[in-house]
Amino acid sequence: MSADGSSAPLADVRAIVTGGASGIGAAVVRRLLAGGARVAVLDRETTGSHPDAVAVQADVSDDASVRAGVAEAVEALGGLTTLVSNAGIGAQGTVEDNSDEEWHRVFDVNVLGTVRVTRAALPHLRAAGQASIVVTCSVAASVGLPQRALYTATKGALVSLTRAMAADHLREGIRVNCVNPGTADTPWVGRLLDAADDPAAERAALEARQPHGRLVSPDEVAAAVAYLVDPASSSTTGTELAVDGGMASLRLRT
Repeated sequence: MSADGSSAPLADVRAIVTGGASGIGAAVVRRLLAGGARVAVLDRETTGSHPDAVAVQADVSDDASVRAGVAEAVEALGGLTTLVSNAGIGAQGTVEDNSDEEWHRVFDVNVLGTVRVTRAALPHLRAAGQASIVVTCSVAASVGLPQRALYTATKGALVSLTRAMAADHLREGIRVNCVNPGTADTPWVGRLLDAADDPAAERAALEARQPHGRLVSPDEVAAAVAYLVDPASSSTTGTELAVDGGMASLRLRT
């Protein structure tokens, strides 16, 4: 029940979702809208954004673009209570395989992108009085995965940043948490599978390394985000919520 008596649990939520036009971000947008929230998508390419969301074009690697996009979204939403920092890019290879330029690029999007959008959103979140930030991290932050050195480094940084921001902003009424998805059935993973020598075998291997035996669905990650966003979760902050089929914590006998 929301503050205004509505049965929609997220009726009081005004949310920005970065990278909200596709994949996990699009699933988050759908879930928040279904809960009664008002939602704005911030994405480099807004084609495919949910028709009930406000679509704002912005590039998280550009500070001026982020500040303008957040301002436009807040005006359209009539305020801001929630930021879901989901935009990110992937990278493959060991520590030897990516150039300095690639390291800078992926950190710029995945880590500094979250910094930029949070920095722009904080004045509005403070004004809300009861607000939250959710960061999309990854199981890679806590489990060593082969051929993911650069990607893993960015996600580990985001987990640490989540805790630091939670400590900094708790007394301002802002909760900060992150979700750690396992390997999810997203367009990016689909492209990796398509590029494999044997896509079916590669998909089977990705499914098998997660204890529940399948890829995580974007909707499952979105459900975790919705829980963290919900004002009813007001004692939950500084946490990592794993949505990984047990990958980080379970070791089943084969």
